[in-house]
Amino acid sequence: MEPPSDLIRSVSRALRILEAVGASPEGCNPKVVARRCGLHLSTTYHLLRTLAYEGYLLRTATGDYRLGLEISDRYRDLQASLTRPPRVTAVLRHLAQETGHSGYLARFVDGRVTITSVVEAPGSPHLEDLIPGFDEATHATALGKALLSRLPRAQRHRFLRDTGMRPFTPLTVRDLAALDAELDGVTDDAVFVEHEQYRGSVSCAASLVPTGDPDDPWWAIAISAASPTLARQHGPLTRALRSASRHLAA
Repeated sequence: MEPPSDLIRSVSRALRILEAVGASPEGCNPKVVARRCGLHLSTTYHLLRTLAYEGYLLRTATGDYRLGLEISDRYRDLQASLTRPPRVTAVLRHLAQETGHSGYLARFVDGRVTITSVVEAPGSPHLEDLIPGFDEATHATALGKALLSRLPRAQRHRFLRDTGMRPFTPLTVRDLAALDAELDGVTDDAVFVEHEQYRGSVSCAASLVPTGDPDDPWWAIAISAASPTLARQHGPLTRALRSASRHLAA
C-alpha cells in the first residue's frame, strides 16, 4: 500500500517501535530498538519515553522496554469492534459443545479475511494464532479458502498477490493455478477442508454463510481438529458444520 501524502512520520515510527518491542517478549533495549527500526538513538529515546508515559510500553529495572498494559486494552477494543450479533457466539458455542471442537467465524474486514469470533473446545489442538483479529494465511486455512472462493478469479489473484502465499507447512498450496482448480466452480453449500496446510497435524473444515447483506455478503464458519480425527469423523463433523451455517444464515 502506498503511504498517504500526509503521513505523520512520528506516528509511523512509534508504531514500528511497538512492533519491534512486541517481537521481543523478554524486553528490548533502546539501542536494539533503534537498529531494528532504522532510527537515530535520540529519536528512539524520545519515542520510547512517550510510549511509556502513555502506558503502551513498560520500562524495566534494567532499562529495557516491554509492551505495556494499554496494549491489552486496545486488544479488547478490537474484539468489541469485531463482535457480530449475539447469535454468532451462541451458534459457535453450540457447535463446539455438539462436536467437542473449536469453532471459528471469519469474514472480510477492511479487505482482509479476518477471524472475528472464536469458541474453543477441548477436542481441538490449541492454535494460539487463530484469535479474533487474525488476518493472515488466507490461502492456507479452510476459512480463507471458503471466502476466497466467492471472489472473481481476477480479484482473488490481486488479493493473493498483495498478501502473498507464504508456505506455512510443506503442504501449503503456493501456486495460484492449483488454488484456482481447488476453488473455481465450488458451490455455495460446499464444505472446504484443508489438511495440515496451516499447521502440521491439524486440519480444518469450513462452510460458507450467506448473510443477505450486500456490503458483507459472506461469512465462513469452521472447526479445527487433529488430522486423524477429522478424517475419521468427517461425516458427523461436516454435518454439524452445515447445520451451524444454516442457523447463522437464518
